[in-house]
Amino acid sequence: MRWTIFSSGDGPALDSPFEHPMKSSPSGVSSLLTRQVRMLNGPICRSCRKSIAQRRHASSAAAVAERPFATQSVDPPVDQSPSTNLAHRLRTGVVLSRPPQITRDLTSFEKSFYLYQRRMNERLALPFTQYFYFRKQTPAMLDWKRKVKERQTAARDIGKYNPYSKEGWNDELLVGAKESEPDHQVEVLLQDSIVYPMQKDGEEAAIEAQRKALVRPMPRVTEADRTNDQRSLNRLLQRTLYLLVQNERGHWTFPTDTITGRESLHQAAERILVQSGGLNMNTWIVGNSPIGFSQFNFQKQRATANEKGVTELGEKTFFMKGRIMAGQANLDKNLLGLKDFKWLAKEEIEKAVLDRYWAGIKNMLPER
Repeated sequence: MRWTIFSSGDGPALDSPFEHPMKSSPSGVSSLLTRQVRMLNGPICRSCRKSIAQRRHASSAAAVAERPFATQSVDPPVDQSPSTNLAHRLRTGVVLSRPPQITRDLTSFEKSFYLYQRRMNERLALPFTQYFYFRKQTPAMLDWKRKVKERQTAARDIGKYNPYSKEGWNDELLVGAKESEPDHQVEVLLQDSIVYPMQKDGEEAAIEAQRKALVRPMPRVTEADRTNDQRSLNRLLQRTLYLLVQNERGHWTFPTDTITGRESLHQAAERILVQSGGLNMNTWIVGNSPIGFSQFNFQKQRATANEKGVTELGEKTFFMKGRIMAGQANLDKNLLGLKDFKWLAKEEIEKAVLDRYWAGIKNMLPER
């Protein structure tokens, strides 16, 4: 069934309720609303009435959205008046270190454990075939028999121990036994390297000559350790040493200076090492990023003497990591006004520097 809706003189008739009235009405939104109201009151089916009502809301929203409106910014206006610049003075510090040269000392537990491993290996190994390595009635064979009779085993650094005897299971030593000490093991190995002569005449002189010709390992404690020479790099070989310098005020710090111009932290660190320790050091700055940061605020603001009028609130120091390969520091021609230098370990640094300085650097230094 077809419905035809007639207008009352305000506009043309609509043949279909689905024809868009905006195309035929010149009066815009007001004419559209008037016609839709008349259509809703006339003879129209329920489904068409719902669709017209929905279209009315959408058209109203579109019409409202087309209306221009003015926006107002909520941001506060920028104050263009000149003000005093506040900043921190940027400085670069160099943590120049000498890495450990030897392994650390073993603990008592580690000494006992390693000796226990060597004795267990002697228990699990096959017996030593002496006739495969030595001919009968030769000086080497006689020397071997004499030494094996003393130590009771083929191994030379595990003490008197026979893994094939009734007490072979008892391969653990008591606490404080000298057989587990590295110094004692070195002496035993050196003594075992001496070959006893066949003739009895002049035996003592020959043994003494061999003992003097023995090549002993280098000592783990140096002369600089015994004299406590803190300027020497040949001390505390098991630890990491750090270069500390004494500034004009008598305080011990890492070599530090203000960043100048457009130089980077890496470039500033290289310059500081040359100006403080001289050219007699072969050094290497590790990376371009700092390993630590320290900030110190002044109790009273200081104004700089430049045209920018910057007021300094304090100092920010960025520490760069460095390694020394060879050479030694020399402060004779330094440009930073330094008085003295030392190579110190971490626990020695804590005693030499100020408390506030130590609080800023202690977490970037390794324990060893």
